[in-house]
Amino acid sequence: MDLILWRHAEAEDTAQSDSARQLTTRGRKQAQAVAKWLRSRLDPDAVILASPAARTVQTVESLTDQYRTVESIAPGASVDDLLAAAGWPQGIAPTVVIVGHQPTLGLVASRLVAGEAAEWTIKKGGLWWLSSRERPEARRDGSVQVVVRAVLSPDLT
Repeated sequence: MDLILWRHAEAEDTAQSDSARQLTTRGRKQAQAVAKWLRSRLDPDAVILASPAARTVQTVESLTDQYRTVESIAPGASVDDLLAAAGWPQGIAPTVVIVGHQPTLGLVASRLVAGEAAEWTIKKGGLWWLSSRERPEARRDGSVQVVVRAVLSPDLT
């Protein structure tokens, strides 16, 4: 399974509610830059899940209109909520893109890569592409290896 963690792009600081915060002009540019990079690499059968917050919806819409909003990955979601939504490590699809929030995305990346949740920062608009891999020797104990395929910052696209 490929799991792509994409943090929403830069959003305005204030709005009527946290979930109503919109992308800034800079945020729209960040989302478009990462979407352009991702579009040419993403499998057509990828499942794309987004938090229902306006800023995540606007971020994912720079990539596609073929996505689902999932309440369980809204701001404040737990690592387990996000991994369950993606179906990690087997996956609800061979490739799952999660468009979400900090600190959850950083906690997920750290748990999968380092084996424990730590407060890793994923920059606004940034993306981590992780793959699960089973090795023959790992099947005996049920462990899954994680391969970091890409880490991308919107200003480096």
